Amino acid sequence: MFKTRLLSGILLVIIALVTIISGGDVLFATVLLISLIGMMELYRILDLHKTLPGIVGYVAAVLYYGLLRFERMDMVMLLTIGFLIALLIVYVFSYPKYRSEQITLLFFGLFYVAFMLSYIYQIRMLPQGVFLVWLVFLCSWGCDTCAYCVGMLFGKHKMAPVLSPKKSVEGGIGGVAGAMLLGALYAALLNHFVPDTGADVVRYALICGVGGVISQVGDLAASAIKRNHEIKDYGRLIPGHGGILDRFDSVIITAPIIFYLLAR
Repeated sequence: MFKTRLLSGILLVIIALVTIISGGDVLFATVLLISLIGMMELYRILDLHKTLPGIVGYVAAVLYYGLLRFERMDMVMLLTIGFLIALLIVYVFSYPKYRSEQITLLFFGLFYVAFMLSYIYQIRMLPQGVFLVWLVFLCSWGCDTCAYCVGMLFGKHKMAPVLSPKKSVEGGIGGVAGAMLLGALYAALLNHFVPDTGADVVRYALICGVGGVISQVGDLAASAIKRNHEIKDYGRLIPGHGGILDRFDSVIITAPIIFYLLAR
């Protein structure tokens, strides 16, 4: 299992390097594809991934990315209202085939997966975005790794004993501290090798610290959804890791926060 997980992790890093460095339409298409797969994994929880309302959700995600690609974000609210109306039309005229909680999940999925993940692309499109976008992964995956290591060594007090018994307060603190350290080191490396970026060590550390806190909320929230529906993993796409939502659960909620912290 460890070998499989390691090899999958290495492949993910390679894909991230290629797509993020390439940027533009390559990254755009990759994030869109990941979003659609993530939505399918979420919809599958309530057997909606191959249904008409599920298709409405996928179409809404593609339209949203179209607005993003052609810089028409002023129309996102109109799209959101149209998506809700379309879902309600399906719900009403196919009643009682679908339940209200299914329609709620469909609406939630567009925001939780497609909207939130799109911020990876949006950060990459910022000035110096090719360097800034890595902060998302440093503070989410870096926090997760540091929290695991510190928790294994020093964990005594349970963070969420019912939801995730293995996570500890000490691990959580270690994860945030580790994310801050990674952010500071990353800024220092940028200043050394790419001095034109003018990376602020303190600012990067604080941004990664905030991201580290938020990433743990995202991780626990994804676990809560799985426990509510009694599933172990969202999917099997990534050997040793599960599905897209299993691997990107912390990235999903961290990316928008990092975007707005950087945009200040």
